[in-house]
Amino acid sequence: MKEVINTQLTSMTVPVLEKQILIVEDETVFARAIEKRLSRAGYKCQIASDIKTAVEKLDTFPPDLILLDMRLPDGSGLDFLAELRAKQSTSIAVIVMSAYGELEDAVSAMKLGASDYLKKPVDLDELLLNVEKVLDKNELSRKLTYSTKREQHAVEGVEFLGECQAIVEIRKQVEQISRLTRTTDAIPPTVMILGDTGTGKDVVARLLHAKSSRNDKPFVHVDCASLPKDLIEAELFGHEKGAYTNAYVARTGLIEAAEDGTLFLDEIGELPLDLQSKLLAVLERRTLRRVGTTQEKPVAAWFIAATNHNIDQLTQKGEFRSDLYYRLNVLNITMPHLCERGQDIMILAGYFAKQTARRYGLKTPAFTRDAEQALMNYSWPGNVREMRHLLERVVLLAGGGELNSEMLALAPRSAGTKSEAIADLGDLTLDSAELLLIKQALERTNGNVSRAARELGTTRMALRYRMKKYNL
Repeated sequence: MKEVINTQLTSMTVPVLEKQILIVEDETVFARAIEKRLSRAGYKCQIASDIKTAVEKLDTFPPDLILLDMRLPDGSGLDFLAELRAKQSTSIAVIVMSAYGELEDAVSAMKLGASDYLKKPVDLDELLLNVEKVLDKNELSRKLTYSTKREQHAVEGVEFLGECQAIVEIRKQVEQISRLTRTTDAIPPTVMILGDTGTGKDVVARLLHAKSSRNDKPFVHVDCASLPKDLIEAELFGHEKGAYTNAYVARTGLIEAAEDGTLFLDEIGELPLDLQSKLLAVLERRTLRRVGTTQEKPVAAWFIAATNHNIDQLTQKGEFRSDLYYRLNVLNITMPHLCERGQDIMILAGYFAKQTARRYGLKTPAFTRDAEQALMNYSWPGNVREMRHLLERVVLLAGGGELNSEMLALAPRSAGTKSEAIADLGDLTLDSAELLLIKQALERTNGNVSRAARELGTTRMALRYRMKKYNL
């Protein structure tokens, strides 16, 4: 049996749209009843009356779940399960069934990775509920495993370039904080990363994780500004089945998904006030409750937060809880604006140009002297993110040739005042002037609505209303 399973499992990677269930059961009437009930519920089923047939079906019918009887004509279901798990087929969920119901069988099956154990006679409606529960759990586990691997790949080899004094100091801070995580098993203190949009706050967060003792654990990046307002609580804290409309299955929240790794709360200033208090409770008590339950779960994640807002101003306006700010701001790192980093501008420009050329198989381009001057004299409202996108576009258009200032098309920093800029509006109408001011603010902030609203002295909601009015 070992040889047969070994050859069959190598091809069990066929993607399927429907959930497929293999029923390994020698009692024909019972097996047919199960097939009929599960088929009505939308599952695709096949029956194998013995282990040999089950192994053969693994090739042509790769199952998401196996319903496995313990007593079969050609052997024990436990032997089949042991061989299945020995070949690393952990993606297949297994529910074992037995008319005997011995405790030893149940214990052995669970040790071998069975998801559930049912004693015959089995109620078919109860069986369906167990199947749904096990498949939902298995799918969630698969998604979290994929997400963890993806984020782990994103923090491997993370590069934090620059030689200016501000960046050197930040590197020292990162090293000091990472040493804290390696010298104790306690949860590290929370870290707040401050700075304008595009300055590299997420890079520093990933660097902190990569250098910490948690670097082999999950890194979960949460963009608080992009979470849907009506679902943000469920996204962060998770929910139980039936907690609200369309909550058909229980779901693990992003905080819980971070497990004992790192949770990076990007743009924390965008978090609604009611959820700020709930987040504070999580940080204080180190437990959370999913939406729709009173049961508390422990939280062991390391919290790192970032914002481009002036949190002091937000707390004075009552838009951000001061107690949450103090709780998050145990250690803080402030990112410098790109235009304040001197020769780092050329270091980064060279890196992004080389990276783009290598990615697309082009010759690494050189910068002309006038291109270097244009890069150094530009104000970089979008910071490092703006530079990365600009260099990618220009290198591709140049096709590996030399880069000059015309290709970059960067305007030098303006020394003019806001009064002079307003004076240039001339004889425009009120609507035209408002439209122009909004466009200029969005241009300066690289499309950051929150920052543009602050520059214009209005609220984010009011600015969004005007953007919709002018079809921006």
